[in-house]
Amino acid sequence: MQFLVSWTINPEHRDAATARFVETGGLPPEGAKMLGRWHFAGSREGFLIAESDDAVALSKWTYAWSDLLSFRIVPIVDDEGFKSVLGG
Repeated sequence: MQFLVSWTINPEHRDAATARFVETGGLPPEGAKMLGRWHFAGSREGFLIAESDDAVALSKWTYAWSDLLSFRIVPIVDDEGFKSVLGG
């Protein structure tokens, strides 16, 4: 299953979040795969596409950053998946 994970860095934690990202790379734990990550230029926001069949792994990943960032996680489907939703 794929997920759109968007985040906002809390303003007061910008420097700490930057330092942690530089140190760790923000990589996912076992059981979750990052397909790509994008940062909004000039802001404290961004998003990534993740793939996982393990909600716990995805939760561990975001929870490890939840002291510095706010997250929104949404399951997503591609066009082929959506066609099956439509009965096609």
